Amino acid sequence: MTADKSKSMVFESQNNVMTKSTSDSFATNGLLRRSSKIFISILILLVATVEIATNSPKTIKTYSIDSKNVVYSHALLTGFGDSPSINLPSTEVPHSIIVGAQPTSNGGYYFVTAQGQLLTYGGATNYGDTYGLSLYAPIVGMALTPDQKGYYFVAADGGVFAFGDATYYGSMGGVKLNNPIVSITTTADGKGYYLLASDGGIFAFGDATFYGSMGGKYLNAAIVGMGTTADGKGYWLVGADGGIFSYGDALFYGSLGNISLNASIAGMATTPDHKGYWIVGTDGGVFTFGDATFYGSVGGELPNTPISAIIPSSDGLGYQLLSPDSISVVPTINQNERTTQYSQAIIDAAQSQVGPATSPNFCNPYGPCEEWCALFAAWTWNQAGLSVSSDGFTGDLYDQIAGNYSVLSEQDQPAAGDVVFYGTGPQSTSTSVHAGIVIQAWPDGALTTVEGDSGPGPGGWLGVTMNGPYLKDYSAEINGAAIYGFGEA
Repeated sequence: MTADKSKSMVFESQNNVMTKSTSDSFATNGLLRRSSKIFISILILLVATVEIATNSPKTIKTYSIDSKNVVYSHALLTGFGDSPSINLPSTEVPHSIIVGAQPTSNGGYYFVTAQGQLLTYGGATNYGDTYGLSLYAPIVGMALTPDQKGYYFVAADGGVFAFGDATYYGSMGGVKLNNPIVSITTTADGKGYYLLASDGGIFAFGDATFYGSMGGKYLNAAIVGMGTTADGKGYWLVGADGGIFSYGDALFYGSLGNISLNASIAGMATTPDHKGYWIVGTDGGVFTFGDATFYGSVGGELPNTPISAIIPSSDGLGYQLLSPDSISVVPTINQNERTTQYSQAIIDAAQSQVGPATSPNFCNPYGPCEEWCALFAAWTWNQAGLSVSSDGFTGDLYDQIAGNYSVLSEQDQPAAGDVVFYGTGPQSTSTSVHAGIVIQAWPDGALTTVEGDSGPGPGGWLGVTMNGPYLKDYSAEINGAAIYGFGEA
C-alpha cells in the first residue's frame, strides 16, 4: 500500500527449579530476535578495509573448543552477479561492530564501525572519523557525497558528523527523539540529507524535501531502511516485517508485509533506474520487486550467517550482502565506559566465539544438547577466571550471580563484560528467556552484545552472534524481549 502523503514535517518521532529456558533461542542481525517473529535491530550498515576475494571466499577464521572446529564460510561482503566478494585484510582490525558500508566508483570501499572507526579499501580516501572521541551514542550509518570526496556519519541520537567536502546542514543531536535514528541518506546533488528513525520518522535537512513519514503512526514492525527516487522527489521506507511505504513520486512495486518470513528484514536497495528494489532478510534471503533481478542469496544455508545490508552494483547487475559477523572484531572499551577488572577478558572470550557454533538439536561446544545461551554466558566468565556454572536456565544463572557477585537493574548502566538478561525476571522459563554478554556500552544506553544460541535460522541451528548497537530501553521492540537486569563480577 502507499502510505498517506502528509505535508507536515515529522520531528520525532515462581519458582525457578527449571533445567533450561524453553524460549532461549533468539535470531538476529546486528540485531537478535526470535526467527519466527518480525522484530528489528537498530540497523546498522557496514565497514572496514578489504581485499578482493572470489565468489567462493576463503575461510575467515577458525576456533576450537572441546575439539570442535567452527568456521565461517562467507566474506564480509558476499557478492552475486557482477559484484565481487570482499574480505578485510589481516592488517585491518575493527574495534566494534561494522554498521555502515559504501562502495566508491573506483572500486574502493568505506566501512564504519559503531565507534566511528573508518576503514578504507582500494581508492577510498580517509577524510577523518570519530574513533577515539567520547561519543554519547553509537554511530549507526554513513553516506557519501556525490563526488565521493566526503561522507557523513550519523549516530543513534541523531548527531551528524561531516568529513571531507561533506557540508553540515543540521542534525537531531540534543533533541529528544521518540525513537532512535537508523540511517542517513543524501540527496542527489549532495546539498541535503534525510535522517530515518526506527518509528518511520523522517527528518529533512538542506535541500532534502519532506514528503511524509510513518512517524506517529501504528507500525507492525520497526522501520529499518529507506531508498530515494532518481529525481529526489520521493522515497521508500521498509519495515522489519517487509512492509513498504512509498512517498512522493516513489512507486509501490510490492512488499512482504503480508508474508510469513523466516527472519526479519535488514534493509533495502533501489535499482539504478529506481524502477524496482531489493529487500534482504537477516538470514540472507533476497526478495526482488519491479525491475530488480535476483542473482542469488545465502538464505537457504544452515547455519545462517547474519546479514545486515544489501549493496547493489552501480550497473544493477549484481549486489553484495554485508555480514558483520564474518570478520574478527577486537572490541575496545569506549571512553568513560564502566569496567570491572574482568571486563576485557570476558569480552575477548565472548568475541572469540562469534560464529555458527551449533549443530542440529541444540548441540553446542559449551554444554549438553539443549538451549544454550546461559551455557555460553557462563563459559565466557569462566574463561576470565570467574567461577560460575549453568544448568541451561537463564534464571538460575541470574540467581547464582546475585548470590555470589552482584546484579543491576534494567535501568542501571552496565559494565563491559556484564551478563544481560532478557525477559521480565528470573522466576521461570517464561519470564527469563535469553542472556548475552555486554561488549560495549554508550552513555545514551546503547549496547552491543555477543550472544549464544542466537542468529537468524531455525531453532537448534543457531550460533554466537553480535547484536546491536541497540538502546536497552527499546530491547522489547528490537530483540523481542525487554531487559530485566545485568549480572556483574
